[in-house]
Amino acid sequence: MDNPCVAHRGYSSLAPENTIAAFKLAMEQEQVSWIELDVQLSRDGVPVVIHDFRLERTTNGSGNVRDHTLAELKKLDAGSWKSKKYAGERIPTLAEVLELTKGKVKLNIELKTVGNMYPDLAASVIGKLYGVWKPRDYVITSFEKKALRQVKQIHPDIPTGLIINASPADLARQLEELGCHFLSIGYPYVTKSLIKEMNSKNIRVMAWTIDSSRIMRNIAALDPSIMLCTNRPELWNKANSRKLSKLFKPNSSK
Repeated sequence: MDNPCVAHRGYSSLAPENTIAAFKLAMEQEQVSWIELDVQLSRDGVPVVIHDFRLERTTNGSGNVRDHTLAELKKLDAGSWKSKKYAGERIPTLAEVLELTKGKVKLNIELKTVGNMYPDLAASVIGKLYGVWKPRDYVITSFEKKALRQVKQIHPDIPTGLIINASPADLARQLEELGCHFLSIGYPYVTKSLIKEMNSKNIRVMAWTIDSSRIMRNIAALDPSIMLCTNRPELWNKANSRKLSKLFKPNSSK
């Protein structure tokens, strides 16, 4: 199975999502070639890696991420909610994650924003990446089209991708208008015809979030280029081994 394995928020089924622990564990898996992560801004404008707009689910803090300074965010425990083993794990900055992963794994960096929530998010993220990371080693993605347009306005050559959990008839046109050559799409919407159209437009596709080896095999069978995003990278090996076992199953009819 050639399909690239993308660790969703790191190895998030075992370690607390979007933490250094989750990213390190993902990087230890030979099959993981990409890591997906989410970025927001602290009150003092520092890009930090966390998914939810609020702190309650994944930390011992409360309130909005954007209402806290980096120093305040760094005091929070972002690991105990997962297990005692990860007590004291902190919310990482994007800079810390970039330093950890550079040259070892590629990154899908999601700009986590809605409307004008973070007007400086795109510029802040680009400031950490541009000239430091090679464009082939990352992509900046978002549900928010405005954020993607901001990226292109700052540096047109930066790779961007639209995140969507639907398959509108004019999807290819939307991607072209945004200047995107990457599509992050909910796996139920991945079809043979979609992949054929995206391939014809030179648009790379990532299917999210697949936590079933059966579904992973089915999506992978559509095209070897589809990136498979999962909370459970071990399933990539499981799906792959089953595929190989079918290919090389001994002939029992002798």
